[in-house]
Amino acid sequence: MTIAVEPVTGPVAEHAEGPVWCARWGGLRWVDMLAGDVLHLDADGTVRRRRTGKVAAALRPRAAGGYVVAGERELLLADADDLDAPLRSLGERWSDPGIRMNDGGCDPDGRFYIGTMAYDETPGAGDLYVAEPDGSLRVVVPGVTISNGFDFSPDGTLAYYADTATGRVDVFDYEPGRGLWERRPFVSVDPERGAPDGLTVDAEGGVWVALWGGGAVHRYGPDGTLEAVVELPVVNVTAVTFGGEGLDRLFVTSSAHGVDRAEQPAAGAVFAADPGVPGRPVLQTTL
Repeated sequence: MTIAVEPVTGPVAEHAEGPVWCARWGGLRWVDMLAGDVLHLDADGTVRRRRTGKVAAALRPRAAGGYVVAGERELLLADADDLDAPLRSLGERWSDPGIRMNDGGCDPDGRFYIGTMAYDETPGAGDLYVAEPDGSLRVVVPGVTISNGFDFSPDGTLAYYADTATGRVDVFDYEPGRGLWERRPFVSVDPERGAPDGLTVDAEGGVWVALWGGGAVHRYGPDGTLEAVVELPVVNVTAVTFGGEGLDRLFVTSSAHGVDRAEQPAAGAVFAADPGVPGRPVLQTTL
């Protein structure tokens, strides 16, 4: 099945990533990662932007209100939901200027996970971390290259994860007291169809994967079967999330990084599709 998209913004970002729908926020937010900005889509289509630092790698709502932003080497907390709420840093977590945070997400118990990568994409230079209650970071998956999509099955027992350089989406078992364990391949993507980037899981357990360099989003069933393709008019598709009042719209971010805007004028826009299946509310962090 092929699903069509429509743009919901213009090419407002250089490298749009990490879309999140939260009703408390009044809709969709995402990041312009290497510009260090968080963007918000108002109901009238206006896009608002706020600067957070050199990098804005990912964001998630906090269960107690407010939100967390992963910066270049630090986590930033807002205590209110307003886009322009003050941010306070939990402190830089390493000193190497060649390593930055990338994509992230939450587990069903409120822990926030954030991946890292080298600016020059050195193989194995990154890690997947989990944030402890005090904001310190603990490595849970070492030696990754481009840490990307992270989400859970509807029953919370499986975690899906993409290290883009592997060309795979992997799956872990998950238990609250044990965390992630038993990593194994879920699907491999033919390099001619792109590389797995951000991902999200719908209410039926289908895994929607953005394909960097592939101009598409794939939906894989819980058994790994390719069941639907969302085709986009841009090559670098970065991430996906469900949103809208019924969580029945699929929002897709894209990047203009490394492309000719004259050839791909919509690169950096956010798109939306009607996928025919609802998503689930975003998992929130207890940070």
